[in-house]
Amino acid sequence: MTKSTYPDVEVPNLSVYDFLFGQLDAAARERVALIDGGSGAETTYGALVAQIDAVAGALAARGVKIGDVLGLLCPNSPAFATVFHGILRAGATVTTINSLYTSEAITEQLTDAGATWLFTVTPLLAGAAEAAERMGIDADHLVVLDGADGHPSLRDLLAQQAAPPEVSFDPATHIAVLPYSSGTTGRPKGVMLSHSNLVANVVQSAAIIGLGEDDRVLAVLPFFHIYGLTVLLNYALACRSSLVTMPKFELPEFLRIISEYRCTWVFIAPPIAVALAKHPLVDEFDLSSVEVVFSGAAPLDAELAGAVARRLNTRVRQGYGMTELSPVSHAIPVTRDDISLNTIGFALPNVECRLVNPETGAEIPVPESGVSEAGELLCRGPNVMLGYLGNEEATRSTLTDDGWLHTGDIATVNAEGIYSIVDRLKELIKYKGHQVAPAVLEALLLTHPLIADAAVIGVRDEDGQEIPKAFVVVQAGAALSEQEVMDHVAERVAPHEKVRRVEFIEAVPKTTSGKILRKDLRAREGVGA
Repeated sequence: MTKSTYPDVEVPNLSVYDFLFGQLDAAARERVALIDGGSGAETTYGALVAQIDAVAGALAARGVKIGDVLGLLCPNSPAFATVFHGILRAGATVTTINSLYTSEAITEQLTDAGATWLFTVTPLLAGAAEAAERMGIDADHLVVLDGADGHPSLRDLLAQQAAPPEVSFDPATHIAVLPYSSGTTGRPKGVMLSHSNLVANVVQSAAIIGLGEDDRVLAVLPFFHIYGLTVLLNYALACRSSLVTMPKFELPEFLRIISEYRCTWVFIAPPIAVALAKHPLVDEFDLSSVEVVFSGAAPLDAELAGAVARRLNTRVRQGYGMTELSPVSHAIPVTRDDISLNTIGFALPNVECRLVNPETGAEIPVPESGVSEAGELLCRGPNVMLGYLGNEEATRSTLTDDGWLHTGDIATVNAEGIYSIVDRLKELIKYKGHQVAPAVLEALLLTHPLIADAAVIGVRDEDGQEIPKAFVVVQAGAALSEQEVMDHVAERVAPHEKVRRVEFIEAVPKTTSGKILRKDLRAREGVGA
């Protein structure tokens, strides 16, 4: 077991609302908290808090109690921030829902979470209404933020001008949010994150991710995903930065907003890094305001990161985490230009780590020099979830009795305490007894100038043996053969790591947070997820 190389930080025993807004002075109230990237409309911190209080008051007046679960199906917008924090201010729990979900998937999450209210917007109303009807959520409890006949709107809640309720609960045990795991493998599970979990992760992140009140932060990563929720929404607000919201990623709009609003921090997932490094449209916009591009949600290759850094003349950093960690556990400090971008940097303050052999369970020590053997990464700290909602079996398999969370990721650590993720434990390919890491091959494939994107999975050959297969997206207008792809990899890897099959596809299937949906690729092959 190793502690973070950073000193522990004090985690205040406060609700998310009290932590973020309890000490808002007069100067902070005048600062701009949120900018709608599409319209340019600004919301000050003072106005935001007044709206949050009003939403909390309206919900309490309409019967919402401490512990009730309310669903939030909404793309990034200032309204998301108001409603999310209004629900928490009322003592209720938010389950954030993927904006791309079908009505069936919305229903499943609402059912599993036990939600009695649903907030959405008109573009998503059709699916939301179907799900609400299946759930028995009546029209008065289906709030359409931008207004729809027969339903309350955000304007209605604010106009009610009800005083926020007096609520009391234990921040360490009261569930603030129920995000659902990405579902790349298995059935999505509700991750129980307390107010203390969210507060802790903001305080921990502050030691490494250096936002300030003069920063303008582009919020394109979805708030419904824990990365966007904690690192963008909550952390940026805690730093009194200004958040510029985008409802979805579209490259021309993404570049326009950065340029027009002079964004200084851009949080991304690796697919956006591919566009920043390779798309010709990038050269048509002034992105000189960008001081840091920070990637998370999936592994970012160092060469790709370097290409982004050179093209934008900026610093690129990477963090690591998972929903169950609220989500950040590791990050490369902004102040350290000497750390390889193939790593995930240091453990955050208050985070303890262990590497264990996945086959024997034996602990792998931190080396006195060089890099350790690879093993499964386990983490413990105040940001670790309470467990999975209604799923004790999954909780027991992920969380030990003494608080260690199995990440399912294979990692190494060097003598300085810098960690690197090798791959997912369950995604490693076994080729003739050798372990092959898909992430390594994917990063290598992306170094080819004619490859726009790539993913690798294990498939069976004619003899029933597992071999690496690459799914490749070619740059627009380019021509590339399967053999050229295989040769590109073969020249740069050990013999057992060669790509043995190639298939060209239109796009690599991914979650909104940028994780490759390997189960979809396996389904193409007719193999299990």
